[in-house]
Amino acid sequence: MNGLLLTTQQALQLLLYGDAELWTIVLLSFSVSLKAILLTTPFALLLAFGLNHGNFPGSRIILAFFNSLLSVPTVVVGLFLYVLLTRQGPFGDLKLLFTQSAMVIGQMILCFPVLVALGYAAIQAADRRVWETARTLGAPTWFTILTIFYEVRFGLLAAVLTGFGRVISEVGISMMVGGNIMGYTRNITTAIALETSKGEFAQGIALGLVLLSLAFILTAFLSYIQSKQGVTK
Repeated sequence: MNGLLLTTQQALQLLLYGDAELWTIVLLSFSVSLKAILLTTPFALLLAFGLNHGNFPGSRIILAFFNSLLSVPTVVVGLFLYVLLTRQGPFGDLKLLFTQSAMVIGQMILCFPVLVALGYAAIQAADRRVWETARTLGAPTWFTILTIFYEVRFGLLAAVLTGFGRVISEVGISMMVGGNIMGYTRNITTAIALETSKGEFAQGIALGLVLLSLAFILTAFLSYIQSKQGVTK
């Protein structure tokens, strides 16, 4: 018990006194995950819109495919990407393996189905008369899409936050295509795995507290968004 208290005290000291190594890991995690979510969101939401309003054959099958991808383990995505980026793989000449770019690509693949599935559900809740009226009045397509996105902005924001929470907490992709290189590809989850395996629990607990704090903030913000969405209905 005393050992646990001492380790927790050391973890808090690392957080409070600005340990350079720890905060480098935290900033790298946020940098990679923010890039992934920002690059993925526009394409995923446009696809979600197309699945809602496109009225083309196979849209239900495509949506079912993306829903099935929600449960794919991150290590499977990491393995798939590793095979593609390794020297013997089809994209080996790009030399992306064990780089931040590979981590961003992997996290983009991971969060894309999340954004499509949740974005579809949010857009489906919009009044279809908005789309029909705008098209009847001759409004540009891009303006109509933005109008619908604004109508369901709380649901779309919830989808983005959920996707961000999914990618920043994953470990399989970062470990397999990032390589856990200190100062370059080591993020929160891979650092926790490494420090725990070494028996160095203080930094692992400190990084765990960062993730727990993030989870609490995201959950609180999602609850706020849902309450705002309820008020606007």
